[in-house]
Amino acid sequence: MADKNPLSERIVSPTRSAANVSSSSSDAARSPTPSNVAMRLGPLPSPNPSHRQSFNENLRGLPPSPRSQRQPSFSQAAVQDLLNNPPAAQAGDPAFTGRDWRAIQVGELVSDEEIWFVDLDTGVEHATNLLIDSGGPAILIREIPSSKSAIGTFDYSDLNAYLLLVVGLAHPDESHMSPFQELAKKARQGNKIPLKDVKEVGKKEPFVTLSDSEDLTKAVETFGSGVHRIIIVKQGTNRVVGILSQSRLVRFLWENGRSFPVIDGLYPQYLKDLNIGSHTVIAINGDKPLTDALELMNNEGVTSLAVVDNQLNVIGNISNVDVKLLTKTSSLPLLQSSCIHFISVILSNRGMNDGKDSFPVFHVNPFSTLAHTVAKLVATKAHRMWVVDAPSPASSGPPTPAAQPAVLVPPPGLSSSSSAPGNPSLSLAPSPSVSASSLPGARMSGRLSGVVSLTDILNLYARASGLHPNDPDETRKQRRRSSSSSMRVSLDSARSSSVDLSRR
Repeated sequence: MADKNPLSERIVSPTRSAANVSSSSSDAARSPTPSNVAMRLGPLPSPNPSHRQSFNENLRGLPPSPRSQRQPSFSQAAVQDLLNNPPAAQAGDPAFTGRDWRAIQVGELVSDEEIWFVDLDTGVEHATNLLIDSGGPAILIREIPSSKSAIGTFDYSDLNAYLLLVVGLAHPDESHMSPFQELAKKARQGNKIPLKDVKEVGKKEPFVTLSDSEDLTKAVETFGSGVHRIIIVKQGTNRVVGILSQSRLVRFLWENGRSFPVIDGLYPQYLKDLNIGSHTVIAINGDKPLTDALELMNNEGVTSLAVVDNQLNVIGNISNVDVKLLTKTSSLPLLQSSCIHFISVILSNRGMNDGKDSFPVFHVNPFSTLAHTVAKLVATKAHRMWVVDAPSPASSGPPTPAAQPAVLVPPPGLSSSSSAPGNPSLSLAPSPSVSASSLPGARMSGRLSGVVSLTDILNLYARASGLHPNDPDETRKQRRRSSSSSMRVSLDSARSSSVDLSRR
């Protein structure tokens, strides 16, 4: 069967998304039967009708207030110390205890069970479903179904670029104008679009491979140079045995940090003393349309953006992984909603999947320790933490920014043909807006002043271990130039939506 346009309704097996509720939890929730409840009566009132009990006498025999039994709260200093020096998530893997991390082979950190392959002829819709179901950062592309070697990857940045093309927000140069317009037209009509036809659409992550026998020093040095993932192959062959990402390596070094003294000694130090991160931050104002954020990520070759209010206080985060929430046709109206509204959708979806409330905790401050920063990165699975100063006083006033009208509930039954015609703009009815102050945890952040990424942290690990990683800024520049010759996505309009901290 031919694949449909990825903007058509995506079908996911209910067994994957439904929560399993055990019978033990339901039994525990049942109220005890009356036969199991012991009836305890206090002293009976005095039979003398002439004696009227006082208010104090009525209170006698009642259980004491829970407040009187509450243990003293943590002091502010104790709370701050706990935040700055959080305990490691685990005691560490015994298999790596006593071993020098620089002698551990990269093949020990990956598994071939986590590899997801697609072919060049695989449709974008099917590839998108596999990418989401895999739970990983990317899936591998091979030439033929029988091959175990990879020639490329398909990730969320590719999906973002494809989405912009389909809805008419991509502007290729003259040499690619005709084929890309024809490609977008076929996608809107619901035709299958094979991956081989869209391989030049998005900005490409450097395709780097390492033998599984290489040690972690090579991986740390490569990641510290700005590469986000490495394809691990069997020694002496091109057969893929796993994918190693920056986040996986940082998590491994964090969970086993006590076994690696060189790295463990960095954790108690403050960010300001380590002098890592950057003050050049790409951010977007919360009242800008979501399309501006998607274009900005695509143009600048970044995987996430800080969302700020009018006083540059951080109110949230949008990453390219969040594009998966736009793969249903009924979600297309979100493209014209504000970034603030989309953040509320992200948090709501995350809360439904995790079964608990979710808060935007993608920020640290200059006095945060490296341990606190890495613990947050590992817990949130984020690629970067926004560095903030004290919140601007103006943020305590009226909600900022005044969000543009946003669609809270996408209208049902929207067909792909009516949602993405030749004119990509969507006609939406006004609806209640979502303000910055309404987001949970929005007032717990501060004024944006910088950013610390996984690249910065792994670059620090490499330098502290005597390695010589390349300048990650050069890799970032290369990533931004990677597809500029074929795809120029309204660069000027998207840049106008970004926030330049150097001018504040």
